[in-house]
This record gives sequence, C-alpha cells and structure tokens, in this order.
Amino acid sequence: MLDSSINMIWKHDLAKTRFAMQLIESINNIKKPFKNSVITIGNFDGVHLGHQALFQMVIKKAGELEGTSVAVTFEPHPIRVLKQNGHPPLITLYEQKVELIEGFGLDVLICILFTRKFADLTAREFVEDILVERIGMKAIVVGEDYTFGKNREGNLDFLKSEAERFNFEVIQAKWVPAPNGLSGRISSTRVRELVLAGEVDHARRLLGRYYQIRGKVMSGRDRGGKLLGFPTANILLNDELCPKMGVYAVFVECLGKRYKGVANIGYSPTFDDHQYSVEVYILNFNENIYGQKIRVNFVRRIRDEKKFSGVKELSEQIGKDVANADNLLA
Repeated sequence: MLDSSINMIWKHDLAKTRFAMQLIESINNIKKPFKNSVITIGNFDGVHLGHQALFQMVIKKAGELEGTSVAVTFEPHPIRVLKQNGHPPLITLYEQKVELIEGFGLDVLICILFTRKFADLTAREFVEDILVERIGMKAIVVGEDYTFGKNREGNLDFLKSEAERFNFEVIQAKWVPAPNGLSGRISSTRVRELVLAGEVDHARRLLGRYYQIRGKVMSGRDRGGKLLGFPTANILLNDELCPKMGVYAVFVECLGKRYKGVANIGYSPTFDDHQYSVEVYILNFNENIYGQKIRVNFVRRIRDEKKFSGVKELSEQIGKDVANADNLLA
C-alpha cells in the first residue's frame, strides 16, 4: 500500500494551480527591465526541493518589494556545451522543467541560450549587462557555493561587491538537508544517484514528487500481448535519466487520465534481445496509443530484471508483478 505522504503528493500535483508565468526564451526578447526584479539563477535540473526553496524565497522577496519574481536558467545545460562527452543524463528535460517551474508561481522564467560565446562572458559582464541592465535586478537569491561567469570567477563575495556598485541585495540561501533516513543535502547529483540506483521512492523525497520520464509510444516486438498476455507500451526516450534496470510499480499519465502500471527497464534477457527498452504494462487499459506521448511516474522498484526458463515462467512472474504493483499503488 502507498503511504499517505505519497498520496498527498499526487493529490497536490493534480490540484496545483497553473500560474500565468511569462516564459522568455532569449535575452534579446526582454524589451525593458522588470519592476524591482528579484532573481535566482541555476540549471534547476530536477526542480527538486532545494530549487523550490529558492523559488519561495524569490517570491517572498519580490512581494516585499512589490516587484517581479524571476528565475534564470540555461538551455542546453552548460555542461553539455563545455564538456562534449561524459555529461550526465538530465533529470528533467526542458519541457518538463518549464512546466514544473511554472507551477511554483514565479512571474517570469528567462531561458538563456547557452553557447561557447555566452560562456566567455565575464562575471562582471553578466551582472552588469544582463542582470542589472536588461532584467533590472534589485535582489538575487543564490546558494552558498554558487559560481558563474568565465572560469567561474563570479561567486558570493563577488556578488556582494557588485551589489554595492549597482544597489541590489544579495540573499544567501542555505542548503536544504535531505529528509530523515537520507544523508547529505538535497542536490541534483544526489537525486541522480538515487534514480540510477533504482531507489525511486527515496528520490521522490528529494523531488517532492514522483520521478518521471516521458516519451512517445512506439511499435515494439509485438509479443507482450500475443505471447505473454500483457500488452506493453514501448517508450521512445530522448536523453533523460532512466532508473536502474528492473521492474517498477508506476503511475502512467495517458489520454488525460492516470492509470496504475508496471514498467520493465532492461534487455529482456529471457529472449536474448540485447536491446535496451522501456516497456510499460498499463492496468485496466485497452486503448491504441501508438504515437501518443505518455508520462511514467516511478513509485517503487519491485525486483531485478532476470532471465526465466521460458515464456510460461516469465508470464507467471509478470502476473505476480502486476498483482504486487496493484497492491502497492492502491
């Protein structure tokens, strides 16, 4: 059975108000500085509880100044420009990141196209030309180790020195500690580690919501229903973080509704496919959704992926997995 906190998170997501946030996808589209803008800056990958704390501080300060609450982010993720190989997968793709940030009530989200040319901006140029002149910054909320600008020359001390020149306030946000039972602080790195370890139930506690992947349903190997008795939706992923291989209890958002489901991530070793896939069996569902985009919310890992003796044993195990997930998601 799901605990009450998980159910509360789901109900909160359903009831969350959609705010009329202004999305600006180029700094050149800023026509004039915003009134008394209060800013926070970051990649916000995951939009976890630490990021959410920053947004709350920005909104509170903007209210005090009768000003504008602003988040500034970058696309693509800077590490993908500066480090061509070996960059980590994204916790939230751009589309989802915008949706999540909009849900927290900020007035404006500015997405800056991150290029190597932009990366060459000095910290002083970034503060003076973009934050102060273009956006009209009157206050900035940043974490304890925030750095920016060419060679990361900008930091908290630098911002404080610039604040005297340009008459803005620097508000230092403290780290948000991980909840009981989890060590360290809340960070994108920690979320990524938990998801990769299959600990999606712990990742939820840092995110404040279920970890989600989304993708288009494509044609699979056409054996889920015919051979096993459990037709699956095969999801084509882009470049997002995928949980550790195995079987998971999930909620599936599809055709405007929420369904219980079981997701299998891996290589289908019983069939020796050697082809990585993400397949979802949706409980009590019988619709043609090829080509449709669906969202899969990971609740809990049920078991490892394993090789069975044949189709009959695998089908029996899937039946047990479905029953287990049905109970967990009740």
